[in-house]
Amino acid sequence: GEMLLSVGLLALALLAAYRLYLRWATRNGPGGAARQGEAAALPRMKRRDFSLEQLREFDGARNPRILLAVNGKVFDVTKGSKFYGPEGPYGIFAGRDASRGLATFCLDKDALRDEYDDLSDLNAVQMESVREWEMQFKEKYDYVGRLLKPGEEPSEYTDEEDTKDHTKQE
Repeated sequence: GEMLLSVGLLALALLAAYRLYLRWATRNGPGGAARQGEAAALPRMKRRDFSLEQLREFDGARNPRILLAVNGKVFDVTKGSKFYGPEGPYGIFAGRDASRGLATFCLDKDALRDEYDDLSDLNAVQMESVREWEMQFKEKYDYVGRLLKPGEEPSEYTDEEDTKDHTKQE
């Protein structure tokens, strides 16, 4: 139990350090403002749901928009292209479900699944980490829809819902 607590505290400390780094780097990093300007030039994405195959199109290479999923939710991380773009340190997550990699602090392609990942084998500390990452992404990036389970039908979103949710987020 004590070991688990130590690992959990270390994970939270790393998460906090990463969040501080992200805030500092996006404000002060080279070209940060220019990249954010490019991201702002893209129209806001209409809310929709994505299969894994559809999500893969938004990897920053095939499409300038970069999306990733965390805990079943899809976020537009284009304004963080310095981190999530093809050349970024977290580019491996672009166009993918990043949940497992974030939960296990693993940036190796082997940590990511090519099929839908229900995360059922993660332990309590790892699942808490996934929820923390989800909250961080909600704070910083636009939520654009859900990641669909195999055979699941996409939701129909109205423009009114989309606008209401967007203003609530900001």
